[in-house]
Amino acid sequence: MSEEINNREYRQKVIKDLIAQLQSGKSVEEVKGQFAKTFEGVSAEEIAQAEQALVADGLPISEVQRLCDVHAAVFKGSIEEIHRPADPSKIPGHPANVLKAENRAVDQLLGEIRSYLPRLPEEDAEKAIKTRFTKLAEIDRHYLKKENLLFPYLEHYGITAPPKVMWGVDDEIRAQIKEISRNLNLRESGQLKEAIEALLNQIAEMIFKEENIMLPMLLENLTEDEWEKVAEESGDFGFCLIEKAPVWKPNQQKGAADRIQEESSLPGTVALPTGTLKIEELIRILDTLPVDLTFVDRDDTVKYFSQGAERVLPRTKAIIGRKVANCHPPASVHIVEKIVEDLKAGRKEHEDFWIKMGGRYIYIRYFAVRNEKKEYLGVLEVTQDIQPIQQITGEKRLMSD
Repeated sequence: MSEEINNREYRQKVIKDLIAQLQSGKSVEEVKGQFAKTFEGVSAEEIAQAEQALVADGLPISEVQRLCDVHAAVFKGSIEEIHRPADPSKIPGHPANVLKAENRAVDQLLGEIRSYLPRLPEEDAEKAIKTRFTKLAEIDRHYLKKENLLFPYLEHYGITAPPKVMWGVDDEIRAQIKEISRNLNLRESGQLKEAIEALLNQIAEMIFKEENIMLPMLLENLTEDEWEKVAEESGDFGFCLIEKAPVWKPNQQKGAADRIQEESSLPGTVALPTGTLKIEELIRILDTLPVDLTFVDRDDTVKYFSQGAERVLPRTKAIIGRKVANCHPPASVHIVEKIVEDLKAGRKEHEDFWIKMGGRYIYIRYFAVRNEKKEYLGVLEVTQDIQPIQQITGEKRLMSD
């Protein structure tokens, strides 16, 4: 066992050294030669660990990102295949399968764009490329899913450097797609061809990294429950260049509802569909929101109100359990009753008011709260002083001192 550990540590040290040599200016060919002499094969996991070692030693993520395409080319021919008894990437609807399906669609689109490049600046070629660049913008959905659904799990398992590097390259690709789309009608075919070719190569490299570095790490670490959560939330981002993926449900004895029930049984916690919070955390989150919340249930009874530091309208605990109509002056009761009646009947989903009150501008909104079956659960009142918001102009992109 110690021999295996020492060997792994040695291999990681050499990988780290090779990447450092690239950074110091050695050519790719020099590093490739040294790599070929030292290694017979290297796993995606070891590459990721080498990147993390560099970051841990103080190398900025931007430096690793600058090397990303270079070291991917060095490792490309030597990353060992990871064989799994049942390859999830071949299961329709599994997030790994969807990722690869989207990549195949992107690959095809890249090929179509390349086929028109030699004919620039001919008008029909320019038009064809422009149409395909509009489609290529859908890659943003693919990257958003990767960054918001997959990266958090890698980070949860201590794999932090590769996601940061990938995210930086994703942003470069997004920026280049927008820049080239803006310049497609400038007819400077020479520079334009070079920029498009460089972009297509960068996207192709990212596809390789996703499938040969990122995906093996995900398959190695994620549980079936975690993959199921990824699958459930993927639809929120849409799909990139493919039709909606089939629904994938793992063959599990325990469903999501069972898991939530188990989590909610933990003392002092509340299990929600998107996470589990300690009761104190939930209370403080609601009280920290820059709005006042009041909830009236389906029986028109006040059930809850938040206690922010600066309430817009006064509330006391005495109103809990009180009928909402009794919480308002007689002159306005009919308005309250009409709002609740319209929300309860489904004639409206919300009603809004805005009033001047001293030096404040109060925005009051009433929302119907419904369950998944669209059954009425109650009404949520949200009140906010929007005077400071209305005074906002221009942009603020820097932190305050």
